[in-house]
Amino acid sequence: MHGAADTTMRAARITGLFCRIDAFEYAWCLRLNSACSRDSLRQLFAVVSRVGDGMFWYVLILMLPLIYGGDGVIPAVRMALAGLLGLALYKFLKFRLVRERPYVTLSGIVAGTQALDRYSFPSGHTLHATSFSILAIDAFPELGWLCAPFAALVAMSRVVLGLHYPTDVAAGAVIGTALALGAMVVAPVG
Repeated sequence: MHGAADTTMRAARITGLFCRIDAFEYAWCLRLNSACSRDSLRQLFAVVSRVGDGMFWYVLILMLPLIYGGDGVIPAVRMALAGLLGLALYKFLKFRLVRERPYVTLSGIVAGTQALDRYSFPSGHTLHATSFSILAIDAFPELGWLCAPFAALVAMSRVVLGLHYPTDVAAGAVIGTALALGAMVVAPVG
């Protein structure tokens, strides 16, 4: 019984902290989400977000060995492993920290597309976009022109579409960077 009470108190503290942060971020969320009022922008960011669900990254991972031959195998494997670790980590955090999405808790925020799951912290899209971009660019700097802008658009899309707070995106970027740096240490290329 004592364990359940501790869990409830911890959840209340986390919820209270997120409520204060949500209020602080409200103006940014509202300002960026206003882009959804223009159909063309909402559709653009919805497509970027959808492609950033994994499709872009899966294709890139599969293409590296095809384009670069043997030199593309280790970068592809470390991207795949970082992706799996990132997936496990962000799912663990989301269902432990249970931060509701901005369109759920903030008035005036609309969902520009459907969310993949219930909670928002951290942004899994941003985590993976950051991790994969860093790893791809580390192995093949010539991919920077493609990966870096796409990752930035994916991160921005999450706030514009009302699915994430800026701190969700920032946390996803920090975790993705840490995963990429860890993969670079464990499995260096070149």
